[in-house]
Amino acid sequence: MKVERVTRDTLTVVTEGEEETRELGARLGALLRPGDVVALHGNLGAGKTRLIQGIARGMGIERPVTSPTFILMNVYTGPDGRTLCHVDTYRLHDPVEEGYELGLDQWLGGEDVCVVEWAERIRPLLPKDHIWVEITILGENTRRFTFHGRGERARARVRALARALAPPEARADFSPVPRRI
Repeated sequence: MKVERVTRDTLTVVTEGEEETRELGARLGALLRPGDVVALHGNLGAGKTRLIQGIARGMGIERPVTSPTFILMNVYTGPDGRTLCHVDTYRLHDPVEEGYELGLDQWLGGEDVCVVEWAERIRPLLPKDHIWVEITILGENTRRFTFHGRGERARARVRALARALAPPEARADFSPVPRRI
């Protein structure tokens, strides 16, 4: 796993293979708290489900995590009581309207950690404060993940992830509070 770029609001990481993608997710999952929303955007086969499997692992969830493509949502509970709501909007015909009808707007930003596959399809339902993740296929096993913190809470999570991925000698550079120069 290689950190490519870090800014105040953005972190870009390249992974080689499914296990590195799961490890990246595990690092993020360890940082997520109730009410956090992670919105994933990427083509089929980009690694969305692998990242979510890692997020679940980072939250201590040991159950197998599969994409809820045909059932819309899976809910998993970790040993510490945090709940992971895994949403897949790929099969919705009118995603925003159906999302409201299904109460997705109530789940997103509620009491659970919510991770949404195909989040671009329900963008109006996302809370203002969320982590937007763009996933790009660079090669057969290589993926680029760009994390954008949208809102102060999400920016804090992205900075914490950058700090967690940094070598020990560089971690002070990723203070959770923006430093003035």
